[in-house]
Amino acid sequence: MPVENNTVISEFIFLGFPDQPELQVVIFTLFLLIYVITVVGNLGVIALIVLDAHLHTPMYFFLSSLAFLDFCYSSNITPKALENFMSERKTISFIGCFIQMYFFVALATTECILFGLMAYDRYVAICNPLLYTSIMTHIRCIKMVAGAFAAGFLNSIVHTTSIGTSSFCQSNEINHFFCESPPLLKLTCSETTVTETLVFILAGINMLSSLFIILSSYTYILVTVLQMKSAEGRRKAFSTCISHLVAVTIFYGTTVYVYLQPSSNYSEDQNKAVSVFYAFFIPMLNPLIYSLRNKEVKAALKRVMNKNTFSPVL
Repeated sequence: MPVENNTVISEFIFLGFPDQPELQVVIFTLFLLIYVITVVGNLGVIALIVLDAHLHTPMYFFLSSLAFLDFCYSSNITPKALENFMSERKTISFIGCFIQMYFFVALATTECILFGLMAYDRYVAICNPLLYTSIMTHIRCIKMVAGAFAAGFLNSIVHTTSIGTSSFCQSNEINHFFCESPPLLKLTCSETTVTETLVFILAGINMLSSLFIILSSYTYILVTVLQMKSAEGRRKAFSTCISHLVAVTIFYGTTVYVYLQPSSNYSEDQNKAVSVFYAFFIPMLNPLIYSLRNKEVKAALKRVMNKNTFSPVL
């Protein structure tokens, strides 16, 4: 739907996925199932960590923060996407679009920082075990997570404002299924060089600084683990890190592809396909990745279930 110059856009229209009724039903069902698993998985992880005293450690405090973040992250995008999958007019208001983008950028930025904090936590636990409890105190962990959220939301103010102040006068059709900066920038009739550079710099600083912390932490961890004489000690150290490394690889592999590639290489269809991973699949996969291979989580789940099973009914 082209928009004439000087016309104020009041809504955007998502082009989404192929507009075929039979496919829309399949896509709706698939993503509804993914969202249900995401909500149950992440809220289940939070509940388990809260209920089991054995999991009241910095590592699981960061994991519960990640679960809460993924729940909010998915809930910001999926309900509106599900509504549009089954609607003839796949619309979102102008203000609603930028609110959605604001929370998306804020939560994605916070997740990047949180992955860095989780890597630092593993570094302290493995490389400085005697100082772990004095360094990673509960108050310090709360401050670290609060700082991550504050940095994410402040970053998003700059990111969203820089795009929101652009003029939209060419089209109101977004070749995407949610409001994200790369496809929105394609619709502006303003000069976007400064905005694109700012978005690239903000994304680069956030992602690369977090990646630097992660890579530095795991470099020290690898050196420390290889120096361990006990094979069991090495196995246990690696097992506490592998889940985090898998989650980081999936998250950074997709977001770096979208936000740190030159605009000349940008492809709306490819971006849309990659966005499915970090918008839908990653929030669902994180609780599975951190739980399925984690013996402590499995043991905690058994304790909680046994406690509820054998508790007297009042």
